Amino acid sequence: MAVVGFDLGSQSCYIAVARAGGIETVANEFSDRCTPSVVSFGSKNRAIGVSAKNQQITHANNTVSNFKRFHGRAFNDPFIQKEKESLSYDLVPMKNGGVGIKVMYMGEEHFFSVEQITAMLLTKLKETAETNLKKPVTDCVISVPSFFTDAERRSVLDAAQIVGLNCLRLMNDMTAVALNYGIYKQDLPAPEEKPRIVVFVDMGHSAFQVSACAFNKGKLKVLGTAFDPFLGGRNFDEKLVDHFCVEIKAKYKLDPKSKIRALLRLYQECEKLKKLMSSNSTDIPLNIECFMNDRDVAGKMNRSQFEELCAELLQRIEGPLHSLMEQTQFKVEDVNAVEIVGGATRIPAVKEKIAKFFGKDVSTTLNADEAVARGCALQCAILSPAFKVREFSVTDAVPFPISLMWNTEADDTEGVHEVFSRNHAAPFSKVLTFYRKGPFELEAFYSDPNGVPYPETKIGRYIVQNVAAQKDGERSKVKVKVRFNTHGIFSVSTASMVEQVKAEENEDLSVETEVVIVNQRPLENSDDTNEKKSDQPPEAKKPKIKVKNVELPIEANLVWQLGKDLLNMYIKTEGKMIMQDKLEKERNDAKNAVEEYVYEFRDKLSGPYQKFVCEEDLQKFSAFLTEIEDWLYEDGEDQAKQVYIDKLDDLKKLGTPIEMRYQEAEERPRVLEELGHKLQHYAKIAGEYRDKDEKYIHIDESEMIEVEKCVKEMMEWMSNVMNAQAKMSLDQDPVVCASEIKAKLKELHSVCEPVVLQPKPNVDSPKEENPLNGPSLHTNEGMEEDKNNAEIHQQNGDCHPNDKNTTSMDLD
Repeated sequence: MAVVGFDLGSQSCYIAVARAGGIETVANEFSDRCTPSVVSFGSKNRAIGVSAKNQQITHANNTVSNFKRFHGRAFNDPFIQKEKESLSYDLVPMKNGGVGIKVMYMGEEHFFSVEQITAMLLTKLKETAETNLKKPVTDCVISVPSFFTDAERRSVLDAAQIVGLNCLRLMNDMTAVALNYGIYKQDLPAPEEKPRIVVFVDMGHSAFQVSACAFNKGKLKVLGTAFDPFLGGRNFDEKLVDHFCVEIKAKYKLDPKSKIRALLRLYQECEKLKKLMSSNSTDIPLNIECFMNDRDVAGKMNRSQFEELCAELLQRIEGPLHSLMEQTQFKVEDVNAVEIVGGATRIPAVKEKIAKFFGKDVSTTLNADEAVARGCALQCAILSPAFKVREFSVTDAVPFPISLMWNTEADDTEGVHEVFSRNHAAPFSKVLTFYRKGPFELEAFYSDPNGVPYPETKIGRYIVQNVAAQKDGERSKVKVKVRFNTHGIFSVSTASMVEQVKAEENEDLSVETEVVIVNQRPLENSDDTNEKKSDQPPEAKKPKIKVKNVELPIEANLVWQLGKDLLNMYIKTEGKMIMQDKLEKERNDAKNAVEEYVYEFRDKLSGPYQKFVCEEDLQKFSAFLTEIEDWLYEDGEDQAKQVYIDKLDDLKKLGTPIEMRYQEAEERPRVLEELGHKLQHYAKIAGEYRDKDEKYIHIDESEMIEVEKCVKEMMEWMSNVMNAQAKMSLDQDPVVCASEIKAKLKELHSVCEPVVLQPKPNVDSPKEENPLNGPSLHTNEGMEEDKNNAEIHQQNGDCHPNDKNTTSMDLD
């Protein structure tokens, strides 16, 4: 079973897998561990990852990037409308109100949802993982920002479902980083001791996240999280782009923002410039050839100018840090360590801001790019039965407070209760108790709309159905279970109605029966809308009541959820596109095979193969190679796979005989020499036998005659073929092939070897042994040794029953 963690970033993705030796970040087909979050559409297929990024400038309108934040959002969302202005591709509204991406694919206009685009990226990541693990990938853990809301998380889960991935957990970025940090630590405080407090700071391409975690041996608890969802490396790039747009306009009278290709090139160069300034404080040049209207542009910047340009962005770093300290009620002295991850934390000014706030040096012990993916893979290994991992419990935190609202039976008042406060432990379930005579509705929403980076505060409406009054007309007791699950998604998971039946006096109440006392107040962990009054005088004897729980159906109307039919359609569409990509790859491979054969054979015809083809055939074949080459770049540019296979077969009809002559000329002398040595060896043994040599005196004469006969016939055959071959030129087919000589060698060996290797009979007569006792074959010592060996083999061969299909992983 494969164990995989996917870090889905706005700009790039990382894949980590669990192997017997530990966690490993795997590389893609370009030997790069970083796969760009880019999908490009062409007339025949899709390009995803590195190949798509290479087309970003040439096919700007059909290349999709920076789409992660579109999950779970409506097209008219203010954030989407703002983003729309700076994109190279078109956004359109989908039928369900979501964000659609318009591209030209297979020569037709297509509208893809953001779930489909993310599914395409996951297809690529899944293939990369499967190539490295050499096994199918189904179970995985996928990372999401800690500030993602329910709608955004459900949208990511739908994307995983489209490509057949079973996401065991959507893991918050910062929690994944904390797990990757804590599970390897050997010096964590004991469970009963004061925990070690570590703050994790992550600035990636598009967001800034911080979290405080408490570590004890074998466990971590997220104490609080804070974030700025709109502060990341891309904002620093934008500052540089805006600066150079103004400079280019003034200096060269060119407007980069008027042409998307020019703007994209400027973004790429500014990103490189930003990275160079992180390691150099001197002036760094910016040079772009043929930028616009065939004109080159140039500029320069140094680190201090850059920091001055980004002063406002750097100031925003402190906000989430202050928020985190307020939530957790910590002073900076309480923090034992500050770990930084994410590409943008490499900017020296960002690092300095964080260090200054906490009054201590920041730590960079974790891999800034791969920490999230590694944490996800560790979580997947913990959840998977295929791996034994050191016990380590992870308690996450609820990022936004969640409340429930309902109508009372009088319909004139509303009940509201905060079921999960901010930073409440997660995953977690609570049971609420209601008293109702009929179906009722619950509405879940975020209690603090200003703290949620999402325009819609509602999570969903839940209708608890099939509720009926008791037989005596009283309201029924309904238990509703609400849950904040491992994916960080809120749900009303179950509802049950309590039917009360008076128990007979002598009736034995089973374990499953719940015994309640009438007029008793509800349990503390239950929240009741209308509590029964308990100020009446108690009865002399409280009757026992038998309780039966009846499961109730719940109708959930969520703010963002793909319908089943739509999801199934997306699954089918993705399957067709995967097949189309596969067919196109096979077609290209067939075309490349023809091209490779033409170039490779042409080189060899003027090199090692030259002596193995006559002048006439050489001219004919060279002309055919040129003809095929010209065809490839003209009519053969875009042909069916079978056409290329047929062309390759035509080439091989002329090329294979030449190739065969060369290979035979290389191998034949070596095999003939080996046969000659063997013949001499057996002839020598036959001669020594005739001379009555003691070594072979025990061999029967008839057997030795067979050996001599075989050697003589083989020598004659070898002499004939060598003479015949000597008369042939190298450009003619050989008289004998190496395979024939090998067959003769095998025949010689089968006839002669059993005869000449016969063991000598033992001349010493054994002493007479007592037939009753039988011969003693083993000493006691030998038997003891055999017994020990047997025990060892048994230990090596038998697995512990609990270890079946289990891989141990040493994480020390």
